[in-house]
Amino acid sequence: MTIARRRLLQLAAGIAALPVLGTTARAETYPARPIRLIVPQAAGGAADVSARLIGHWLSERLGQPCTIENRPGAGGNIGTEAVVTSAADGHTLLLAGSFNAINATLYEKLSFNFIRDIAPVGGIMRNPLVMAVHPSIPAGTVSELIAHAKANPGKLNFGSAGNGSPQHMAGELFKMMTGIDVVHVRYRGSAAMLSDLLRGEIQMAFDPIVSSLEHVKSGKLRALAVTTVTRSSALPDIPAVAETVPGYESVGWVGIGAPRHTPIQIVERLNAEINAGLSDTAIQARLMDLGGAPLQGSPAEFAKLIAEQTERWGHVIRTAQIKPE
Repeated sequence: MTIARRRLLQLAAGIAALPVLGTTARAETYPARPIRLIVPQAAGGAADVSARLIGHWLSERLGQPCTIENRPGAGGNIGTEAVVTSAADGHTLLLAGSFNAINATLYEKLSFNFIRDIAPVGGIMRNPLVMAVHPSIPAGTVSELIAHAKANPGKLNFGSAGNGSPQHMAGELFKMMTGIDVVHVRYRGSAAMLSDLLRGEIQMAFDPIVSSLEHVKSGKLRALAVTTVTRSSALPDIPAVAETVPGYESVGWVGIGAPRHTPIQIVERLNAEINAGLSDTAIQARLMDLGGAPLQGSPAEFAKLIAEQTERWGHVIRTAQIKPE
């Protein structure tokens, strides 16, 4: 078991020990029964852990259990479709994420339109990636990496967790904005990709901070930059890619969505409770342990983020002619 996965499982196990974070909500029409929060990814990852944090908070605040239901598959489309086809009464929610914004263009024949069919409720977490290279690469900065890649076109590889994954999108966007020629190598998941990066089988990757942090600290990998516009508190001495490549940003994110036509009163109440949770220091600390930061805001702000991300990744997918695996 990798250090990163062990850490994630420890975080998930620790959620049950959270203190009661608020008084039980008054008996109201909503919620009238337990809430299902469908996570379209496997248990144990950063997205799943963040869902369990918010689910625990909502259980305490709303006075009804909020159960987590993992429905991985098809890049997140199976779980998303389950919510799209559910009753619009606020009792079935979706852990939406950057994968939804990517899939909107990546998959040509989805049975749903994410922007049309899911009502944005609110964000939970932004999760930056780190541009990491094997120590054998003679580059200590983003500028040096770009120069090295241009001097050796087609000779460097970057790995990802698969076609259309956030790691893949980050690399393709970097290629587009810098004009370098590096070869994408896809893996079935982040663990295999990271293993090959550590061995030097591939030379670089854009990986979640929580997965690479220990290897960066030990010197097994060299962190060149983070993919947020500003620096990350998890790696405060590492610059942002945007400091060298203005306008570059590639950030994973997760939040809560509901079936369209969910009453606005329910959406607004859920949004208020989620934002209250994200202001709680215990939840903030756990999100930081995941390498992320709270993503607070209104439903309208979350909708704007989704629209912008869908447009951005749609452009990258069409330009690079990326197809699903």
